Amino acid sequence: MSSTVRYLQEVFGLLEEYEFRGQRQVVVPREKLFELLKFLKETCGFDMLVDVTCVDYLTYPCPPRWGRFGLVYNLLATETGERLIVRTFCDVETAVVPSVVPLWEAANWLEREVWDMFGIRFEGHPDLRRILLPEEFTDHPLRKDYPLQGKGERHNLPVITRAEG
Repeated sequence: MSSTVRYLQEVFGLLEEYEFRGQRQVVVPREKLFELLKFLKETCGFDMLVDVTCVDYLTYPCPPRWGRFGLVYNLLATETGERLIVRTFCDVETAVVPSVVPLWEAANWLEREVWDMFGIRFEGHPDLRRILLPEEFTDHPLRKDYPLQGKGERHNLPVITRAEG
């Protein structure tokens, strides 16, 4: 175990640290997420947020013991080319995490997409509203408990027609 990983475990309470096919990943408690990401950006040189996404483990054969939803942050240190995946977990009742827009402006739209599709709220986000679906849509369609045919809510959505030109 490297001294950096040992330090991260002591300070940020990492739940897991592992490597798969050359890709390093760490799992951090939700309460320490922002603090860890800030440290990685400011101290370790991970200056680019490549993606923020989510996984719903509701029907997974062996769900993670930390929560139903796994948030995934893909980071890149542009000077060295080093990549790191940071993961955290939450449940439906605790589906609130701090926004990382203050660290990476690119998180603005990425967090909005996760909110729209999975219903994870990002506390402190400057403009958390739907980005893919109309505001009238009340559910989060990438959750595994959302029916494939929908819940019948689409008949209420406004019809948008192409302007004749």
